[in-house]
Amino acid sequence: MTASVPSPLEATRAWVETFVVGLEVCPFAGREVARDSIRYVELDASDLAAALMRLMEECWHLDEHAETETTLVVVSEGLADFDDYLDALGMAEALLEEQGYEGIYQLASFHPGYEFEGEAVDSPRNFTNRSPWPMWHLIREAGLERALEHYPDPEAIPERNAALMESRGHDALAASLAALRGASGKEA
Repeated sequence: MTASVPSPLEATRAWVETFVVGLEVCPFAGREVARDSIRYVELDASDLAAALMRLMEECWHLDEHAETETTLVVVSEGLADFDDYLDALGMAEALLEEQGYEGIYQLASFHPGYEFEGEAVDSPRNFTNRSPWPMWHLIREAGLERALEHYPDPEAIPERNAALMESRGHDALAASLAALRGASGKEA
């Protein structure tokens, strides 16, 4: 008997709980998980214009729902290629700015094949932004600013995370991410 493959949203929730919160990659995420203030939305980016419209709808949702601190927009179809994802991310960021959301919402990016510029493809450091599925993370700037006010030395977070990823190693991190996504081999 084979285990069922988690849906993109199930895999993303598990990633947030076990990786992001469990390893304290984001020291602010645990509070939002406990408050149930993270919205998870799945979209198909095969039609990029429709996907960008859906991203705007999520901005409007955040505008109307102060109880939702952040939204993870999980791309279940399309944007599997990291370069295509980066192109779409650039369009999404430009759209947010064009629509007057600069300084209101920040767009963080995560992808199964995330590569920081200047890092080798197999560098463990890339896993700070690798996720089971491609996603756009809409973050309320005001909420982030409040959280940073109460966190000692927030500038040290990226290097702390890089050291943590190095200590875990590429193979262990890749295996964990693959396990979260499931063994289906389905591409994003």
